[in-house]
Amino acid sequence: MQNKRMYGVVAVLALFAMLFGACAVPATAPAAAPATEAAASEGDAAAAAPAIKIGLVTDVGRVNDRSFNQSAWDGVKQAGEALGLTEGDGFKYIETQDAKEYADNIAQFVDAGFNVIVTVGFALGEATTKAAGENPDIYFIGVDQFQGEPLPNLTGLVFNEDKSGFLAGALAASMSKTGTIAAVLGTDLVPPVVAFNEGYKGGAKYINPDINIISTYHPGEISQAFVDPEWGAATAKQALDQKADVIFGAGGQTGNGALQEVAAAPGAGTDLFCIGVDTDQWETLPAAHPCLVSSAVKLITPSVVELVSTYAGDGSMTSGNYFGGAGLAPFHDFEDKIPQEVKDKLAEINAGLTDGSLSTGYQP
Repeated sequence: MQNKRMYGVVAVLALFAMLFGACAVPATAPAAAPATEAAASEGDAAAAAPAIKIGLVTDVGRVNDRSFNQSAWDGVKQAGEALGLTEGDGFKYIETQDAKEYADNIAQFVDAGFNVIVTVGFALGEATTKAAGENPDIYFIGVDQFQGEPLPNLTGLVFNEDKSGFLAGALAASMSKTGTIAAVLGTDLVPPVVAFNEGYKGGAKYINPDINIISTYHPGEISQAFVDPEWGAATAKQALDQKADVIFGAGGQTGNGALQEVAAAPGAGTDLFCIGVDTDQWETLPAAHPCLVSSAVKLITPSVVELVSTYAGDGSMTSGNYFGGAGLAPFHDFEDKIPQEVKDKLAEINAGLTDGSLSTGYQP
């Protein structure tokens, strides 16, 4: 792991408070900022802020997926509006329909003179790295793209998914009456999805070593794994039939299908519960309200705002890996249904994960 330096903590916490309000287990401030930080120069170049045009390339799926892509786009919108930009001219998105379009979609923004390009998802990593190498004057932000060999104009916006997954698993095990819980996931070809799942299993067993966990990855390719709500719903139904009473949906639209299946089942909100992912899905997926006790969040939106705002402020391009905050979203309507001892235990776990006295056990 590269050396980590606290970066923009006050700004991110303030943005988190604005976006999510009081959180059941607050998402931690960024555990680390970039491994390295490069600007055109330390002095004169940093004094002049660049004119900003921000482009976002989604992973396969829609920008309003109510999860991953949408969180990144919300960050671009908030950053653009704060800078006085208008959608279309100052900031815009391109939706990727097929993985073959990654490079071409990035190139559209390069050719149009956009100088901040955000690409969303692990699968865009190769295309983003190539484009950054070919365009050193453009600042790239790759969401969920860990940087092993940093480029001066590319930030990998990454998260400790295992930690928020661990909290979600601890919550699930604490709420389960049957002793069986489940996770409906995107593909295991994407490391953050694996981290969510391994954390989820570790957190559940931390609470109940004997708990039964049904964990199912989508069997398709990356291009299919996050846009298959029908498979997500069918897989959730299978888990319910096997007595799972808490289901974690972690896989974009696929996971959303699982959450909505639980929400529509008899006993939702009393005997059956679900947990969302990436963003506070209470705000983005109302159909899941009947069962949605919380979400394992990654603070994508405020992290994108922070990185873009830093570049807009002094022209510095953040290099390496920026670790955004992670944790649990608020309980919302389930606030009074979560026993106080469960809340206290989650707070204790969160504190241990934050100060390092507790490990998720996940090894990337």
